[in-house]
Amino acid sequence: MFNKVDKITSCYIGPAISPEQFVAEHIFLYLIKGKIEGYDGNKHYSLNPGECCIIRKNHLARYSKQREENEFEKVVVVFDEAFLKHFQDKYKITLAGFSTDDAFLRPKRNELIPNFLKSLGPYYQGEGKIDENYSDIKREELLTILLSNNPEYAGIFFDFGIPGKIDLEAFMNRNYKFNVSNERLAYLTGRSISAFKRDFKKIFNDTPGHWLIQKRLREAHFLIENKKQKASEIYLDLGFEDLSHFSFAFKNRFGYNASSLSV
Repeated sequence: MFNKVDKITSCYIGPAISPEQFVAEHIFLYLIKGKIEGYDGNKHYSLNPGECCIIRKNHLARYSKQREENEFEKVVVVFDEAFLKHFQDKYKITLAGFSTDDAFLRPKRNELIPNFLKSLGPYYQGEGKIDENYSDIKREELLTILLSNNPEYAGIFFDFGIPGKIDLEAFMNRNYKFNVSNERLAYLTGRSISAFKRDFKKIFNDTPGHWLIQKRLREAHFLIENKKQKASEIYLDLGFEDLSHFSFAFKNRFGYNASSLSV
């Protein structure tokens, strides 16, 4: 665990990131207060105060935050592709091999990270933003620290290729709980949208939209009936946008309300 950073509030450096569960750029996240539970379709992760992680580009991931004494504070630094290409050209970075499917990575302990975070204080401009004149300088500093202890991360940060074609059936069965568009799913499986829909029909004999709803509803039915969970506790984790949409879809599929299973 890294030392907890005191006297610093939530801070955000870099371009805006999408609110989707699709990670479009690499993200560094350091937690100051509260707790974060993450999920990438394969593993569950926990982040406690004083810990940090890298959330990888071109992955599906989501996290939920839990407040600590009504407070939740974090530092988020986005390493977008334009910044990374400039960094690679400037410092002549050599790629190192690295292989993992995990969306959340835990950097090795490095005492320079808490010191770096404390150094951000003088550059605040309100609402947790850093003066743009220093944004790239501070991002370069952080990335240099990360690479000094984790040189293998170069194979992740400076890989600018697009996802290659992968096993569609395995991917969908692992990631059906994520609420993202068909276009995102097609991109992540290395297909055009037309090829994605065509291959999906061949494998599942169904459309992506209908298959996803049915898959999520079957899982919901199992969790409510066998694990005694409530619809209000699981609908977001299963990819439904709101409880009313889930309730309508559930009754339409099974002919009765989800609440009747817990009677």
